Amino acid sequence: MKKILHVMASPRGTASISRQLGDSITAQLAVSNPGSIITTVDLNVNPFPHLFEAQIDALRIPADRLTEAQKELTKRSDEAIAQVLEADTIVISLPLYNFGIPSPLKSWIDNIARAGYTFSYGADGPKGLVEGKKVYIALASGGVFSEGPFKEYDFAVPYLKTVLGFMGITDVEVIRAEGTAVSGLMEHALERAIERIAV
Repeated sequence: MKKILHVMASPRGTASISRQLGDSITAQLAVSNPGSIITTVDLNVNPFPHLFEAQIDALRIPADRLTEAQKELTKRSDEAIAQVLEADTIVISLPLYNFGIPSPLKSWIDNIARAGYTFSYGADGPKGLVEGKKVYIALASGGVFSEGPFKEYDFAVPYLKTVLGFMGITDVEVIRAEGTAVSGLMEHALERAIERIAV
């Protein structure tokens, strides 16, 4: 049995190719691990607010010194971090937007990348505190970015691998549905991506 956290960042709902790919990954994980518990977080249905001054201040204060108002400001961050720490496997579904990640996913990351909770600073520098997790990135893109002339334009995967690694998550696998806006590729982009899933 595994605890699987599926984080979805596309605003297109069930029509989203990245979501369908992520759903296929979680489904195969559940088959491979009977009795698994799947928690789904749709960042467009229940988005995290972009960080603002009062929240940033509250996130930097030790929990035992927070006022009641500040506890409210950190509540969703606390809940998101708890979900990440409890999960054995995390599936992140997202489209590649303007060479990067959608803003709802960035807001979620800003709420889980938190000093003292998911990483720390010490005499030897930063240390990730989230260990033993496997992450699958289900990425959909209109063009082909895994290779060829547009490879250097993909800032989503390098960013995600960097920030996840900073928090201690280094076992990251990327599964791409590419060419979803390219004739001759779009017709089978999702099907080919699903065929590459190995969990």
